[in-house]
Amino acid sequence: MEGDSIRCVARLRSDDCAGKGPRRGAAPYNGGMTTDLHDGAAAHPAHLFARLGPDCVLDALDSIGLRGDGRLLALNSYENRVYQVGIEDSAPLVVKFYRPARWSDAAILEEHAFVAELVEREIQVVPALTVHGATLHQFDGFRFAVFERHGGRAPELSDPATLEWIGRFIGRIHAVGAIKPYAERPALNPDTFGIEPRDYLLANGFIPPELLSAYSSVVDQALAGVRHCYERAGETAQLRLHGDCHSGNVLWTDAGPHFVDFDDSRMGPAIQDLWMMLSGERAEQVRQLGDILAGYEDFCDFEPRQLYLVEALRTLRLIHYSAWLARRWDDPAFPAAFPWFNTQRYWQDRILELREQVALMDEPPLWPV
Repeated sequence: MEGDSIRCVARLRSDDCAGKGPRRGAAPYNGGMTTDLHDGAAAHPAHLFARLGPDCVLDALDSIGLRGDGRLLALNSYENRVYQVGIEDSAPLVVKFYRPARWSDAAILEEHAFVAELVEREIQVVPALTVHGATLHQFDGFRFAVFERHGGRAPELSDPATLEWIGRFIGRIHAVGAIKPYAERPALNPDTFGIEPRDYLLANGFIPPELLSAYSSVVDQALAGVRHCYERAGETAQLRLHGDCHSGNVLWTDAGPHFVDFDDSRMGPAIQDLWMMLSGERAEQVRQLGDILAGYEDFCDFEPRQLYLVEALRTLRLIHYSAWLARRWDDPAFPAAFPWFNTQRYWQDRILELREQVALMDEPPLWPV
């Protein structure tokens, strides 16, 4: 969304892909359980969100002593449910209800703690508020957290000074992220974002039979290309990341950027938080990367070998995105919001897209000049 706006704390993780329509020939869904859970937390059906009405939202806030004044605005989020709520005698707040069974309580609290570390170092992020000594609360089977409302506009990514500023900001986040690892949150790697999502799609009948052979072949080629990129990059440092670091999760004000939505925060290579800021033709991406790294390296060293991972990580994100839609297809919000998913055209486009990625992973990496 352009211009000054309120952005949700947890928003749709990617708008990289296109496609269309109701599920075709799929095996019975697994009751809303995601198969990428870190620790096997107790499952609730995804459509539990259907009973999260205005009264429930207000009652949840009331349970922790925050009295809503009746103003309620649903914000743009599919993974979780996020609302801006007017509060009596106070500024509006944002409340996020976490998708059941996606993260354990410990994993959510670990993310909250990381963001709190960033705040302690005066890095502009949006932390979960501590209410009655806790940042994570429970009400009627839902887990939720409360945040201050922050406004902002989209960053001007065509401006080299803006990119350098964002680079400095990410460098500061990574300097803190490298201090210690996550214990509860999984890593972003070819297994979690490539092999597991591929296996889920193939095992649950999402691919139309007439395209199954073509998709299976190209996704295997793509994963082989990913492995080759990782081999060329060699051993790279792993740190706590933002995890979903695209321009939609950066709010810009006259004071500069602040980042929202650490819901996808994981362990992974630093380049994961940099490549999604790049766009356009290759020459333009090289320039953008140079601007970002000029700021980034003021606060954090960058391993140039990680540039071999840019197209590999893009490929993993594309595979993971399709599986993300598939795993949540029984949530009524998803067929309504993504009617293009899982038609024959959708999978034809994914096959072409992965073929393009196979070729791109064979090209030299983006070396800034």
